[in-house]
Amino acid sequence: MDMPTLLNVVTFLPLLGAVILLMIPRTETNLIRSWAFLVTVVTFLISVPLFYYFDGSAAGMQFETVKRWIPALGATYHVGVDGISILLYMLTTFLMPLTILSSWNAITERQKEFMLAMLVLESAMLGVFISLDLVLFYLFWEAMLIPMYLLIGVWGGPRRIYAALKFVIYTMVGSVLMLVAILYLYFMYNNFTGNYTFDLIKIMALNIPFGAQIWLFLAFALAFAIKVPMFPFHTWLPDAHVEAPTAGSVILAGVLLKMGTYGFLRFNLPLFPNAAEYFTPLIFVLAVIGILYGAWVSLVQKDVKKLVAYSSVSHLGFIMLGMFVLTVPALQGGLIQMINHGISSGALFLAVGMIYERRHSREISDFGGVTKVMPVFATFFLIICLSSLGLPGTNGFVGEFLILVGSFEVAPVFTILATVGIIFAAAYLLWMFLRVMFGPITNEKNRALTDLTGREIAIMLPIVVMIFWIGFYPSTFLNKTETSIAALIQRVNEARMAYRIENPNSPSTIFTWQAGKEELKNEK
Repeated sequence: MDMPTLLNVVTFLPLLGAVILLMIPRTETNLIRSWAFLVTVVTFLISVPLFYYFDGSAAGMQFETVKRWIPALGATYHVGVDGISILLYMLTTFLMPLTILSSWNAITERQKEFMLAMLVLESAMLGVFISLDLVLFYLFWEAMLIPMYLLIGVWGGPRRIYAALKFVIYTMVGSVLMLVAILYLYFMYNNFTGNYTFDLIKIMALNIPFGAQIWLFLAFALAFAIKVPMFPFHTWLPDAHVEAPTAGSVILAGVLLKMGTYGFLRFNLPLFPNAAEYFTPLIFVLAVIGILYGAWVSLVQKDVKKLVAYSSVSHLGFIMLGMFVLTVPALQGGLIQMINHGISSGALFLAVGMIYERRHSREISDFGGVTKVMPVFATFFLIICLSSLGLPGTNGFVGEFLILVGSFEVAPVFTILATVGIIFAAAYLLWMFLRVMFGPITNEKNRALTDLTGREIAIMLPIVVMIFWIGFYPSTFLNKTETSIAALIQRVNEARMAYRIENPNSPSTIFTWQAGKEELKNEK
């Protein structure tokens, strides 16, 4: 099987698995769980050759498929991956089997519907990362909403309906404006070329006027900022995380939040380079506010799950800072940190779910001395906490260090402020770990806690392997991204310089590459 065909098979295999699952009787709970797990495991295994054969030295799209889809509208089935999307694609296939395994005993009602929602959600998420046609992208983007809404609204906590509706309303507001921007680009392309297309690669060739870039950037950015979520669009996230079942929280933190950061990389920067530069100071301010605000709020949380939820706001602020600095180290750090956050925060939610199944409580005050009765769990939990706070030797350190190194040369003040967030991350994670795991057992219910089962250890082991693999040998993953990131930076740089030469009095910011400034001087 060639790689383009394999890419399509991997993307739609979970959906096919969901169709077959419809034929399994509802009473066959073991078969339902086993089938969903088998489908996600096979999806991951057959996705590994995509990563192995991906050529990290090539900047363009690979494993492409281009087929006529809706010729009357100029929409095509155009899919492919580059160094920006391949890691996120693999992260999705890696996490899904672990989430299915984590739901083995946690989901006791409507198991068939739950597994159906998970399988459909996986295909929708994979489709987002490979779509190179704007209609196709929007279709997958919206398709994610339905299964995630059901996961929160049906299998969530006491306030699940409120959390699910809030999640959908926030996301839909941004999505509608993004759809308007997509249609504007569609008609703009026709005005310039006489043809209609939604193909992203073709639309990237447009020379979009600065005024239009501003509004288009804002329309796309709102959709992605809500999904990240950036401050102040973050308020839906803690409710969704707290009310969602463990599997929903893992996928929400591990993959869905990355849709926002991926969107900025795939659309906002290459399509609207001058508007992106114009809004860079605002992005920096919001990113740093998110870093510090998320860390401070995490520090005072009494619910472990809510603490992890707010920590995501802080960690994703680092990613946004690294992306808009637009240097190779910072962008590579931002991209690898997307993977790191998906692994570490996903693992934190898995750990919280495991202890919640035993105690039916997430309140920090209800615990204490857990390490005495659950030493294996305590070991895994400590490793995950250390990776989340960025201890050297773990995955979190690699991403944060690259972001800080790449950002300091461009925006030293913002970088220094962001570094404070790392200190608070250590504070809230280690303080939480200390209160939950150490000290005397003050609640008698904690003495009866049982340590991890073989199934739960099987969930945690692959995550720990990835934590140390990325921590000690990050080049395995960085080598796949560097060329694509350098090409993106070059494209944005050239577009900005060309615009400045044509419009020497155009709005600009202090965040201009030195090479670009020298080139502009020579032209003048």
